[in-house]
Amino acid sequence: MRLTSDQMDRACGVLLGQACGDALGVPYEFSTPPAARELAAMKGGGLGDYAPGEWSDDTQMAACIALVSSTGADLTSIGALDEVAGGFLRWRSEGASDIGIQTSAVLGAAGGGRDGAGARVARAAQGYAARNPRSAGSGALMRTSIVGLTRLQDRDATATAARLVAELTHADPLAGDSALLWSEAVRVAVVERRLDLKGGLDLIPEERRDQWATWIDDAETQPMGTFNPNGFTVTALQAAWAAITQTPVPQDAPQRASYSCLHLQHALHNAVRIGNDTDTVAAIAGGLLGAYWGQSAVPLSWVRRVHGWPGLRARDLVRLSVLTATGGRSDNSGWPAGERFEYGYASRPAVAHPVDDGVYLGTEHTSDHDATAIVSLFRRGRLDVPFQGIAAENHIEVRLLDLEDPAANPNLAFTLADTAAVIDELRGEGHRVLVHCVQAQQRTPSVAVAYAIRRGATHTEARRMVAEALPHSRRHGRLWDFAAGHPQGERP
Repeated sequence: MRLTSDQMDRACGVLLGQACGDALGVPYEFSTPPAARELAAMKGGGLGDYAPGEWSDDTQMAACIALVSSTGADLTSIGALDEVAGGFLRWRSEGASDIGIQTSAVLGAAGGGRDGAGARVARAAQGYAARNPRSAGSGALMRTSIVGLTRLQDRDATATAARLVAELTHADPLAGDSALLWSEAVRVAVVERRLDLKGGLDLIPEERRDQWATWIDDAETQPMGTFNPNGFTVTALQAAWAAITQTPVPQDAPQRASYSCLHLQHALHNAVRIGNDTDTVAAIAGGLLGAYWGQSAVPLSWVRRVHGWPGLRARDLVRLSVLTATGGRSDNSGWPAGERFEYGYASRPAVAHPVDDGVYLGTEHTSDHDATAIVSLFRRGRLDVPFQGIAAENHIEVRLLDLEDPAANPNLAFTLADTAAVIDELRGEGHRVLVHCVQAQQRTPSVAVAYAIRRGATHTEARRMVAEALPHSRRHGRLWDFAAGHPQGERP
């Protein structure tokens, strides 16, 4: 399936949304959740003594799946399931900083033998379920969002893969049902930009459909706090769905700094506020929210901090998501798997931002600066980021396309304002910041306008000052209009 630009943005958001929800929930797992007006923070700690921004077992296990699915492997095949199960086993021995009781027991009982890892682990899961009638934990649901990207045009294949991957560790049919429903909802959100959890009911056995429909209705109508505790896969699904559906979507009014895509942030904060297994509920919700709102809705202050086993950061999650969605194939330019990108344009000297001489505005290869942080507004290769001498969390990539079509840049007004906010954040930390794109003709000046406005300039002043600083820029493009608070194209 060839993805449109907005579908690609949504595919990019799946693992990233999950990981951010996970890292937000980590500090509060089985502890006191944030109060009603308190925001969750990526401050680390939790059951695994995590670093700030570090994700937990929810995304660690999702990464095991994604490392296989990103090769284009068919997750319904024996070979792919062997690889996923083998990844789970390696994770348990090498990287599991926190692991659920059931998952630990199943993986510990899998042992060796002549059978492939998939068969051994699934057999251990069946044995665990036979001995433990209450074995429908949330451990399969928490990692399933990536499965929704594996066959975007084939709902039946998505459903089959979701159940088979779930059954590697969770043999109870309810665990498989929940993973199937959530994976199908992710697929629909990416392809159609629609939130629909009941749409997958026909894919589960008929005898359980009415019960699941009732559970979903309850999630949409009962107070969110109803779904605490939430270790059971049904209540975990209900808690995540309640946070998504019961959180109001803000009005899209960029002139008032109100953006509909803030729903992603608000819903994740609500998911954590439900309490109990906070990282899992927020990880589940985050995968679907990312699939609906896209990478462009995930705030850069989260993106720069989120990281975790096996040595991945946000850009790696985006790469794994894209390759999963495209059957393991990069596009004609080599993105996202390419090591380096060279655009071939002449470099121009960096210029100081007109309202802040600690911010430099430059092109692809601008080098005459002493920046300690970089904001790249164009595609970079795997080895281009972070730039030499720049800490990984201080080289930030923004998905911003140099195209006039509004569909090319979903959540554009938010993206520009959010980029200005993260530049301000970096400056507050004492960094000197390079903001650059290929030629500094539209993306860089547009962000520069947004930053000037954030620092107190009027829309008219911001446009004039940036145009003078970057005289070669295209100052009447659509990005400029959004940056200046005129998303419909009106100009002062």
